[in-house]
Amino acid sequence: MSAPATSAQFHRDAGRVAHDLRHRELMQKALGGYYLKRDEQKAKYTDWQQARTAAAGIKYEAVNHLDRHLVEFAEKIAARGAKVFWASDGAEATAYICRVAREGGVKTVIKSKTMTGEEIHLAQALEQAGHEVVESDLGEFIVQLREEPPYHLVFPSMHLTRGEISETFERKLGSPHAGTPEELTMIARGVMRRKFCAADMGISGANFAVAETGMISITENEGNARLSTSLPRIHVAIVGIEKVVPRLDDLAILLPMLATAGAGQPITAYNTMLGGPRQPGEIDGPEEMHIVLLDNQRTRILADPEQRDALHCIRCGACLNVCPIFKNVGGHAYGTTYQGPIGSVITPHLRGLQNWKHLSAASTLCGACTETCPVRIDLHHHLLQNRRNAVQGKAAFFEKWLWRGFELVMRRPRLYRLAAPLNRLATKFQPLIQRTPLNPIRAWTNTRDFPKAPAQSFKETWRQRRNAPSAPDADRA
Repeated sequence: MSAPATSAQFHRDAGRVAHDLRHRELMQKALGGYYLKRDEQKAKYTDWQQARTAAAGIKYEAVNHLDRHLVEFAEKIAARGAKVFWASDGAEATAYICRVAREGGVKTVIKSKTMTGEEIHLAQALEQAGHEVVESDLGEFIVQLREEPPYHLVFPSMHLTRGEISETFERKLGSPHAGTPEELTMIARGVMRRKFCAADMGISGANFAVAETGMISITENEGNARLSTSLPRIHVAIVGIEKVVPRLDDLAILLPMLATAGAGQPITAYNTMLGGPRQPGEIDGPEEMHIVLLDNQRTRILADPEQRDALHCIRCGACLNVCPIFKNVGGHAYGTTYQGPIGSVITPHLRGLQNWKHLSAASTLCGACTETCPVRIDLHHHLLQNRRNAVQGKAAFFEKWLWRGFELVMRRPRLYRLAAPLNRLATKFQPLIQRTPLNPIRAWTNTRDFPKAPAQSFKETWRQRRNAPSAPDADRA
């Protein structure tokens, strides 16, 4: 998609959702409860800030020695019978998984939550190849029925009310009206349990890949990932190469921090370690296990020393939950797999800077994302760096020279003083400027009045007061 079309679509969708008061109320209610639970759990840490530093140190070591840790992980899990495939991009990954499904005679695929799978559109590729794909995560199952992408990294259907979910089940599944969360859950469970038993292939992601033991770690709250990875005879795990961590002990820090930052929990309900297919003498587990290690432009981020720490992300979604832009425009407006601040940082790397530079501009630069990140990713500065890189690249001629002119004026006090009267003049002719096609701040003035300039600047006022003759002393009058 071209840059203008992508940017225009974002602005249309963002504008529509930002004016939706129902959506705003829904987000405030959902995230208000999250803030309380998150802060309650953070308070139980002896030193939350020190825990963030320790978690960042683990990811720093992993990412900066990625070559060594990835090879160690691959060798150890392969030694227990897993088949490891290195995919340079999404096309290679989906082609390999479709081939495994075809050769294994797979009819039905049960898929647990994996944002990496969403990134490469894995479900769509399998469906086009003739396989039935069923999402086993409840939120993912709901948005799959609605033919929508996930709304949030952690809460895929957080934008929907209970009534909307019930209506979806009635329309798509023929179920009776359900008024409680328990009833809705039982309807979904009735469908999914049959699919679990019938599935030939289970697909999962991985929250972490432990190099020391050659195992993947999967974190969930519903138990569906355990069923997806143990009942079908073939298990495929698609793992971004940045998910590797050096040691098993590292999970003692990362798992509770992921739960606290992501959902306000002390620990997630189910934490599963998988190290290969069914071994001799074991009574359950898949007959085959395939590990797909996906690059898909991650090495491009790795090669950037300025933004390499974006690979530290553990996909907790905390930055989305505090971002004022996400809360107002919603997850679907971003038009990409990864929403919010982290998505705005990495999507230009994954899908092209010029086509996706508008996401980095959709930020208040308030720094809330950086402050909340459990692994200390410098998110708001990365957004600024993306903006800089976009202008230095093949930016529009007008945009490039506009910013050069701004820099020229702001770095020279004399020019800045000369520009001040022009600002006062501009406010007088604001209605005319608003209608001008070349108005550089049209996006701002479409919905806001430009601040009225004072009659004189602070420096002018100060100069007058400093030069004014002193008032006569009252005692001497």
